[in-house]
Amino acid sequence: MDELFLFQFPSIPNPQNETPQYKVLDYVVPVDGSGNTHLYSSMGSGAAGNDDDDDNGEKKKLMHRDVERQRRQEMATLYASLRNLLPLEYQEGKRAISDHMNGTVMYIKYLQKRVSELSYKRDELKKVLNSSGFDHGMSSDGAVLSTAVVHQSLDGGVEVVISTGFGARALTLSRVLELLVQEGLDVVSCVSTRIHGGLAHTIQSEVTDLTLVDVPRLEQKLSEEISSLNRIS
Repeated sequence: MDELFLFQFPSIPNPQNETPQYKVLDYVVPVDGSGNTHLYSSMGSGAAGNDDDDDNGEKKKLMHRDVERQRRQEMATLYASLRNLLPLEYQEGKRAISDHMNGTVMYIKYLQKRVSELSYKRDELKKVLNSSGFDHGMSSDGAVLSTAVVHQSLDGGVEVVISTGFGARALTLSRVLELLVQEGLDVVSCVSTRIHGGLAHTIQSEVTDLTLVDVPRLEQKLSEEISSLNRIS
């Protein structure tokens, strides 16, 4: 009896029944029934993404340019306004913005000094008015009595503040100026204010050497002049 040999062969898939698959980048590309292969590339979507990034970057650049242009316009407007506030003596010979900024700082310091001087004058004038006869020190006939205050000003000069009334016993401005000249002072300004039925004179004077001026003696001379006027009946 012939021996029967059985051989088992592994099954071989039929290429017509199986759909082959190809991997292109990260995409699986099937073959349709007609045998046509459809190729899809991920590079298409990547290129579109790069285009979007380029557009966004260009938009950001345009926005940055607009913001920078607007900022420069605002700074130019502010700079022009600041320059218009400066007196001419703080602008002469200055072309760069940094020079004008330094001039602005100097002008601010000057204004601060002037404010301090005016505040000091105001306080001194109040002292003179409070110590004068404007409110309570009037003579028997109702005339305002004169007073004088002398002090060194902040700029190195001498300031004299006089309060006086009207009439024969009033200390005249001409007499005060005469006494100042006798002491070697150069009068540079005088401001007179009418207040409470009298006059207040603020006199600014300069001197080459302040050590040569005896401020207490000058004040004493003015007081003696006032006393002599008060004795007039």
